[in-house]
Amino acid sequence: MNFTTVAERAQMPLQSPCFQEWVFPDGTPWTRFYRTEAGYLLRFPELADFQVSYDGRSVCCWPVPGVSEASVQQLYLNQVLPLAQSKHGKLVFHASAVEIDGKAVAFIGESGKGKSTLAASFATNGFRFLTDDGLVVELVDGESRVMPSHPSIRLWEDSQEALIAMGAQTAPPVQFTSKARFLAGNEIVFCEQSRSLGCAYFLGETEEQEPLVEPMNPGEALIELVKHSFLLDVEEKEMLAMHFDELSNLVQKPIFYRLNYPRRFEELSNVRRAIVQHASKAGGEA
Repeated sequence: MNFTTVAERAQMPLQSPCFQEWVFPDGTPWTRFYRTEAGYLLRFPELADFQVSYDGRSVCCWPVPGVSEASVQQLYLNQVLPLAQSKHGKLVFHASAVEIDGKAVAFIGESGKGKSTLAASFATNGFRFLTDDGLVVELVDGESRVMPSHPSIRLWEDSQEALIAMGAQTAPPVQFTSKARFLAGNEIVFCEQSRSLGCAYFLGETEEQEPLVEPMNPGEALIELVKHSFLLDVEEKEMLAMHFDELSNLVQKPIFYRLNYPRRFEELSNVRRAIVQHASKAGGEA
């Protein structure tokens, strides 16, 4: 991937309307998607414009004046790069993943459901993590493998206080979120090698007193994977057809589960134990 920051510039109105828009729960725009002669323009209002080539292999950025380089880098890593990778035919999901018994175990869900907290909980207790968000799955010799991503985890303040030891290395702060990015090291261990996808847990809506794992049928898993996929162009029929076919093949594997668990930091050790026990057994059966 070729990524360059060109120069600061103000965001001028664009002639064509956006074909897709991501918004926050309160309706505030987060990302607007436009088509251009060169490919796509992703606009993060008051932050930056990213020009992505049609094949997704080249990205140029024009930050709004005053936006920090750290903010640009985090937007690229967590938002633009996963979208661009979808143009390469890769499966990319809003998910975190850790290594258990030599296999990747993924946690998939909406923002705020605990993906990063679970990844950090494992990574600070002897298990290596592969990604905090933007989980890439590639088919290698007939096997679905999770690729390692940027060696860092982003956490809200309460998760930081509960999980991260003093002295852990952090990336520079950014201007659009109060989340801190913690870099992998001795305190937060990272897996640099791809791992076969052993289990995937969709984080449920309910909070149980004890971890509750329920198997999902292929149709249920397919719906959830579609909901949590990064896709640069949701109107490109050929890409959508290929994406749907790949997802349909993936969900035939009996590795997808719904996970509801107590969202209390003091319960995380029990949650980890339950996930390890289940993933070790389920991974052996798969």
